[in-house]
Amino acid sequence: MTKILEVAAAVLQRPDGEFLLAERPAGKPYAGWWEFPGGKIEEGESPYHALERELREELGIEVAVAHPWLTRVYTYPHATVRLHFFRVVNWHGEPHGKENQRLSWQYPDAVSVTPLLPANGPILRSLILPPVCAITHANELGIEPFLERLQIALQQGVKLIQVREKAMDAATLRVFAAEVVQRAHSHGARVVINGDAALAREVGADGVQLNSAQLMALAARPEVELVSASCHDRRELDKAAELELDFALLSPVRPTLSHPGAPVLGWDGFARLVKDLPMPVYALGGVSGADLDEAWQHGAHGIAMLRGAW
Repeated sequence: MTKILEVAAAVLQRPDGEFLLAERPAGKPYAGWWEFPGGKIEEGESPYHALERELREELGIEVAVAHPWLTRVYTYPHATVRLHFFRVVNWHGEPHGKENQRLSWQYPDAVSVTPLLPANGPILRSLILPPVCAITHANELGIEPFLERLQIALQQGVKLIQVREKAMDAATLRVFAAEVVQRAHSHGARVVINGDAALAREVGADGVQLNSAQLMALAARPEVELVSASCHDRRELDKAAELELDFALLSPVRPTLSHPGAPVLGWDGFARLVKDLPMPVYALGGVSGADLDEAWQHGAHGIAMLRGAW
């Protein structure tokens, strides 16, 4: 059995979205390649404590706030590594290369340093995903009132929208989805269509949001740019990971108006289910913008909202 090297890795993020990359120093495998700062987890050390130590030794900083994020396994010619990623959003001190390594602040959609370690491609794609996934709510609000609220939300920075209108007839949904896509794309936002990859292609959406039944029936990832899934337990989350989906929505975290009395996960239950997953997971169900920090603390990439988004 191949021995796996456990590694703690840091995504140091500034408020504007820039993150830090470090160049591997001479004498190490892949010297001159760029990576996220971090290093080997020592025996008896937790990933978080390894992160604190490595950032102190490599960058001369003290971690103040770090959220658990993704865990990915990658096999290099010289080793198989399990990378425990944390998003570090607050620290003390100014990062500097204590091993004489070069550092560079980058935006995830415009990385200019090369070459990057090959394990980092999926991490960059995940970093592009925004902290909020907004789910359409036109059936209750009315189409025109909803589109007015959509326009305001886009102007305020919403970047990811799921079109989910189960009560709409097919013809109305087609027109509505096309309008959402047009407006979203004009503001640099992306759109996934709930449950219908064919409709997503037809209206020029960026991808599809699978329901849990569709997810579990699939043998391969649909051929669209962005694929996500609605999940409710670890079995479904593991299936989403197996298919290499871009992200998942996990619900319900709290009681919701649409499913009164249904069992809920709570934040601790959410954290247990998303632990060590390789793809971002949004918390859904009874959450609002005020819960974003709580979601991050429990391993979520962000929050997904229906009513609260508009």
